Amino acid sequence: MTTFCKTLLALALLLCLQARAADGAPEAKSKAWFTDTVLVTQEGKQVRFYSDVLKDRVVVISFIFTRCTTACPLIAAKLNQIHARLDERLGREVTFIAISVDPEHDTPQRLKEFARKQQVEHPGWLFLTGKKEDVNQVVSRLGQYVENIEAHSTMLIAGNEKRQHWTKIRPDATPPAIAAKLRQLVDGP
Repeated sequence: MTTFCKTLLALALLLCLQARAADGAPEAKSKAWFTDTVLVTQEGKQVRFYSDVLKDRVVVISFIFTRCTTACPLIAAKLNQIHARLDERLGREVTFIAISVDPEHDTPQRLKEFARKQQVEHPGWLFLTGKKEDVNQVVSRLGQYVENIEAHSTMLIAGNEKRQHWTKIRPDATPPAIAAKLRQLVDGP
């Protein structure tokens, strides 16, 4: 998939999410859109993607795989810098979600080891994996599915599910800018 196609797909996702927000779509529509697919945390706990992970939360979603030695550690490092700027808000008001794009390899134990190695073991930071078809469904709904895991997106998706306000954050955005955007998502316009 070309960069242009990925950009169009991401734009379509944002337009759909914003249109739903403007229509005041009820919880059932959000649950259907994002799916309530069962995924597994780095602790081995089963969670439903919409009900347990997104519902009523401000989230930052990233896409990683544990064998990655380039972009994924950089994403984790950037998010760790943002964590430092959010203080106590991480876990209480903002949840970081890292979804594995390599679920056949990335077991909960491997995700936990990745988090330890990258020094991102913080409350409010979920690493998710699961059955390949389940993970692919969630990643596809977020407009980030690619066949080749090496080509996965480094774009962050941030949103306030309760207010149905979603945005994409470029990977080259600075930690202060991302932290400010997250504060805005928590505090409102």
